Amino acid sequence: MNSYMAEFFGTMLLIILGEGVVAGVVLKGTKSENAGWLTIVIGWGLGVSLAIYAVGGISGAHLNPALTLAFALRGDFPWSDVGGYIAAQFAGAFAGACVVWLHFLPHWKRTDDPGAKLAVFCTAPAIRGTFSNLISEIIATGVLVIGLLFIGPNEFTQGLKPLVVGLLIVSIGLSLGGTTGFALNPARDLAPRIAHTILPISGKGSSDWSYAWIPVVGPVLGGVLGVYIYQLFFN
Repeated sequence: MNSYMAEFFGTMLLIILGEGVVAGVVLKGTKSENAGWLTIVIGWGLGVSLAIYAVGGISGAHLNPALTLAFALRGDFPWSDVGGYIAAQFAGAFAGACVVWLHFLPHWKRTDDPGAKLAVFCTAPAIRGTFSNLISEIIATGVLVIGLLFIGPNEFTQGLKPLVVGLLIVSIGLSLGGTTGFALNPARDLAPRIAHTILPISGKGSSDWSYAWIPVVGPVLGGVLGVYIYQLFFN
């Protein structure tokens, strides 16, 4: 398997596990219905860890265009591979969202709330405000990048690092995720939002395209900011 295919399958696995836990919590009639925010955040963190275990040895498991761009800006990743990685990540996220839709097929019809159905696929703010929502995504992704750069040089028992990265995701979700749902990842938000638009989901509402640019631009800006802060103060 080449690096592009690894990014595709790793991102697909991430979305299946991450959006799957959201679906289990917010859709009607599941055994995990109403399990709460903590369940969602832990599910996303474990999904990140397992996706890294799956493809980290092949592609480095970026799984996120904001990280790919940040690593390229830092000089840790070749610019010639950036386009291929990002395309693979978006394709994997779209495929993962389709798998989640199929897995929970009978539950879409049982769920009356169109907002809950959209929440399975993409993020939305708790309090809508363009500036504050954008700042939240910038800060959260900046913390993600700085945290990854802090974790990188440390020596861990073999095989432990993906779990530590997953704990970083859980920490960000618990501490900073309550404002916008901590997208952190343009592919994670935009590609499933496209899937929501296209798929024949029973009773779905708007895909909220007026908000869609924030979880794309915010993480990209946050990733760039995180790299520059780390290089300015810690390199």
